[in-house]
Amino acid sequence: MLLCVDVGNTQIFAGVYDGDELKVTFRRTSNIRSSSDEFGLFFRSMLRENGIDPAQVEMAAVCAVVPDIVHSLRNCFRKYFHLEPFVLGPGVRTGLKIRYRNPLEVGADKIANSIGALLRFPGRNLLIVDFGTATTLCAVSKEKEYLGGIITPGIYTSMEMLESKTARLPAVEIVRPAEVLGRSTVESIQAGLFYGTAATVKFLAEAVTANYFAQERPLVISTGGFGALFKGEGLFDATVPELSLLGLKRAVELSKGQG
Repeated sequence: MLLCVDVGNTQIFAGVYDGDELKVTFRRTSNIRSSSDEFGLFFRSMLRENGIDPAQVEMAAVCAVVPDIVHSLRNCFRKYFHLEPFVLGPGVRTGLKIRYRNPLEVGADKIANSIGALLRFPGRNLLIVDFGTATTLCAVSKEKEYLGGIITPGIYTSMEMLESKTARLPAVEIVRPAEVLGRSTVESIQAGLFYGTAATVKFLAEAVTANYFAQERPLVISTGGFGALFKGEGLFDATVPELSLLGLKRAVELSKGQG
């Protein structure tokens, strides 16, 4: 079995593949102070709670936007799983042609998402919207070119900023509001967060399509923790929560020369 781990700024998203079958996924908050022992106990506990013997894990793959965690994760897998993890980073085969001015600046999570999207939707231009700590849009051509991206504050980050930088605006639950116009402070914030994010994504997707995919519209894919919140808004053609894990799995296969 293959344990895939996507380390974001806010959450760690992990899943276990048995061949091509994704058996289970689970999350925990990111904490750069977590030790290798804490990570080891967490992963082994989560595997057992989901009916998987940790001894069945033969390989682990990691992509991380938080470099400080990678050292602890390496030691975690060495000590508790007796294996050397695959880490998605510079020099790893991805099958992508990176069009960034400095390809090393592209986050490992974006690379994993792009690999996963090309595997799931071959032969299509792709626009990937990832709802994480930041809301990001990445454009990938059907020729497997990573054309570039857009980074905006994520919906939860925006809520935290409102709470911390204003005197009387509270933290709120992030939900789809019943109406566009709120009738209380809480409802007004929820409306702004939800519809503001939706409007931003819609405008940016249209702008990228017009400027880079005028001849053939891209398939718009959503992923990330808050992606499901916008599922009924007509913004996306598909929602794939496990996209980064799928990309990690494919990156491991490419590193082994499997296709």
